[in-house]
Amino acid sequence: MGHSTIQGMFLGSHNHGGFLYIRATFQCLRRLPLPPPPFLFGLLLHRMETPWAKVFPIRVMLRLGAEFRYYPCPLVGIRGREPVYQQIGHTIMNLLSDFRNFTYVIPSVRGMVIHMEERQSSILLPRNRLSQVERALDDSDDHVLALAASFSTTADSHLVCVQGESGDASTGSNHYHTQAINIQNKPRKVTGASFVVFNGALKASSKLTAKSSIVEDGLMVQVLPDTLANLRTSLRNGEDFVIPCGPVTPVTPTVQQPSNEGDGTPAAPSQPVPDEVVVIKWVDDDKNFNIGVKSPIDGMALDGIPSIRVHNGTNYMGDTKFIRWTEVFLVQCAEAPGGRNETMDVSRISESIAHAVCLALHPYLDLLWSHALTLIAVRATLGPDSEGYEAGCGGSKLPPIYMNGLDNQLVGVLHRVEARPRDGNLVLELLFHLMEL
Repeated sequence: MGHSTIQGMFLGSHNHGGFLYIRATFQCLRRLPLPPPPFLFGLLLHRMETPWAKVFPIRVMLRLGAEFRYYPCPLVGIRGREPVYQQIGHTIMNLLSDFRNFTYVIPSVRGMVIHMEERQSSILLPRNRLSQVERALDDSDDHVLALAASFSTTADSHLVCVQGESGDASTGSNHYHTQAINIQNKPRKVTGASFVVFNGALKASSKLTAKSSIVEDGLMVQVLPDTLANLRTSLRNGEDFVIPCGPVTPVTPTVQQPSNEGDGTPAAPSQPVPDEVVVIKWVDDDKNFNIGVKSPIDGMALDGIPSIRVHNGTNYMGDTKFIRWTEVFLVQCAEAPGGRNETMDVSRISESIAHAVCLALHPYLDLLWSHALTLIAVRATLGPDSEGYEAGCGGSKLPPIYMNGLDNQLVGVLHRVEARPRDGNLVLELLFHLMEL
């Protein structure tokens, strides 16, 4: 989720503070005039809600859903409404994020979800987000580890954090409490949470192995210091971890168990059942991105294919138009000669391809514009002993006049690439936008 803030008067009010950008999940999209994917919806924010949009946007999204009774949130902004949050007040997020200068926030792991079921809570971590987990471990205190989760489309309900109203004598606006929002007419089996905090301050004198509790819209797991140290090690190694919660089972003298029927061996002693179990589990890669995106060359679906946005691309200027490289899709990444993916080589190869394409198309900017060829893609394939490319726009290949120019510039660049994959092919698809000055 992203956001943008606006200063001063906007849409007829000083209370409108910006937008929270979300992707539709369970909302109905029928009869809505929608652009081609990918697209986002912008939820109009009250100025009092913008700190939460900067620090912990999922909290605002779900709170708006609870306010308007729409799961997980409405797609329509309401002008002139009251804010769902007032002054920050007393919240656990004060300990995990900087609301004054926004110098740090609770670390988030993209694609991580938290599922709470009867007697079990599961923290599901995508395997391709190990680097984000390692970064969170490096930046966290030795005694506390906090992670923000993503919205789960698997859960049928979700915790919501509600701030007390100023006139409420029992809570007041300085305090928060927990509610739940769920899909209408669907039984609640799996409830999502927005964050988890592992606190290693549990004392051995408490006679507990661990303790799990709901705090606001998240999960607090209090563990012994040794347990937290073991958890941190397992997370760095990408290993699963299980935390049983409940009283410590007293050590009792060993009693000979009755033998198993027929084989004469003693039966295994029964294991105590914990009150609750917190499971940290690594799951399949997170591929919930570039959903609905199709290649301009041939309409190939690019769902779940990683891409890199080029924010400081060079503009190749014409008299009235210019062309810019804006994105590269890593369609297929084979192993480099050294036996591992070389990110720097992919970056250099992409830059050299982009430079050649822009030089080739630069003389034809006005002609491309006149034929509405404004979003162009080039898919380059590099194998151990071969190379090739395709180019297109709007689902069709580019006309021969442009392909001849690309041949003159691009074939030589691809042929001169020395860092070839050891096995398989490296396939990169680059996007170029043609724009008017």
